[in-house]
Amino acid sequence: MQLNHAQRELTLKIVYYGPGLSGKTTNLRHLYARARPEVRGRLLSVETRDDRTLFFDVLPVFFSSARGYNVKVKVLTVPGQVVHAATRRIVLRDADAVAFIADSRRSATAENNQSWHSLLKDMRENGLDPDQVPVIIQFNKRDLPDTRTDEELEALRRRGREPVVGAVALRGEGVCETFHELLQAAWRRLDAEANLTRNIGLGEEEFLGRIFSHLDLEGTTLRGRYGAGASGGGAA
Repeated sequence: MQLNHAQRELTLKIVYYGPGLSGKTTNLRHLYARARPEVRGRLLSVETRDDRTLFFDVLPVFFSSARGYNVKVKVLTVPGQVVHAATRRIVLRDADAVAFIADSRRSATAENNQSWHSLLKDMRENGLDPDQVPVIIQFNKRDLPDTRTDEELEALRRRGREPVVGAVALRGEGVCETFHELLQAAWRRLDAEANLTRNIGLGEEEFLGRIFSHLDLEGTTLRGRYGAGASGGGAA
């Protein structure tokens, strides 16, 4: 988190981590498509010829609070390939919350586990305590054969402390829900540490509401809480 009282700016950093081709970039592209143009920046992406993200994607989401603070949420992905380990550590630096995007297929278990252990190592090397910095697990590709069952995901939820979200990111399913879990967890931790509600007059309800009221929430479980949001606002 970066808080500049003089310039009345607050910046949060959210990082999507996971093995190659698990759906990190797809998550960002769907968030971009669902966001109104006035609250989103450019989606920057560098890709190789085989369509894998080489460095990282960046999606800034921003708004002005009722107290006049400019709030920006920087959303980044890391490259999943093993060869880009150094880049992953750099991108992960100073993250306020992390989404771990896993492949739901049983055949991807070993790769998921390897990436998960890399995440914990990279967090510690960046001075991020995995017990303190929120991590949300998204099990993506729920539409493919050989995926873990809903019962298996529920068992994982009960066994671990990290929230677990099922998703089919190619269809946008679970994308907004994962993003909401990330932002809510990040806000609660930062508010507990820096008392943002008192110090800048921005509470959790306004923080989340300002973002999700500008996202197209049609077909998501968040519509009942925030309304339809920016219905049709994804076209830019």
